[in-house]
Amino acid sequence: MSEINRTLLTEFVLTGLTDYSWLQVPLFVVFLMIYLVTMVGNLGLMALIWKDPHLHTPMYLFLGSFAFADACTSTSVTPRMFNFLDKTAMISLAECIAQFYFFASSATTECFLLVAMAYDCYVAICNPLLYPVVMSNRLCAQLISISYAIGFLHPLIHVVLLMRFIFCRSNIIQYFYCEILQLFKITCIDPSINALMIFIFGAFIQISTLITIIISYTRVLFDILKKKSKKGRSKAFSTCSAHLLSVSLYYGTLIFMYVCPASGLAENQDKMYSLFYTIIIPLVNPFIYSLRNKEVIGALKRAAKK
Repeated sequence: MSEINRTLLTEFVLTGLTDYSWLQVPLFVVFLMIYLVTMVGNLGLMALIWKDPHLHTPMYLFLGSFAFADACTSTSVTPRMFNFLDKTAMISLAECIAQFYFFASSATTECFLLVAMAYDCYVAICNPLLYPVVMSNRLCAQLISISYAIGFLHPLIHVVLLMRFIFCRSNIIQYFYCEILQLFKITCIDPSINALMIFIFGAFIQISTLITIIISYTRVLFDILKKKSKKGRSKAFSTCSAHLLSVSLYYGTLIFMYVCPASGLAENQDKMYSLFYTIIIPLVNPFIYSLRNKEVIGALKRAAKK
């Protein structure tokens, strides 16, 4: 492959969600509204937790950190989708790799934050008397720091492996963002090593964190069932239900995307999984955690009165 061809394929075209031109403007409006609501929801939740002293507990510090990761996930993908109205809009290789890095970084961080949140729930319900001692602010800060550190470091492995790629087949990426598996389809280099690393690290991180969460909530469930008070059971279920819903949505789509990519999903179906994970989950998470949470609602009322 000549140097000319290598130079020509340093910029790419993202095709977006649909080829129908009449859908471009409605989709632009829809995703603009979704992005604005996502930012208001997640950043608003972070601001509320930071401002209200009643929410300065490990549970809400984890929730605030998770909201920030959700905001990063949405920001890494959604703004680039606004270029779909311009069919000549290009994305450079550097921008493409950067988009993948920030998306993968926030996704990895969320996996470990969900583990930390599950552990927090386990201690709160199974060992309530020891909770203030076990879940200290120092431990909380350490768990958040570790989650973000792993999130920042893990994608670097895949970024380094991407650097060996030469793109010569096409500069058309049949997707709405620079998803790494789509880059494998247009490279001249055999991507087998990259695909293997994606599977190994993806499976290890997702399955190990999911198993840890399942173990934590199994212990929590047994402890809840032992409670004699219906009020105690109801409160415990209310505490965990939002987190369990978020875990189910998050891991369900993530495993389909990266642990089972060879399952033969149709292209449109694959896009829907990615759309759900990158756009919809960050949108609904702050509402999942807030609408049924009396402490968050109370904090909102106190903030509204000021």
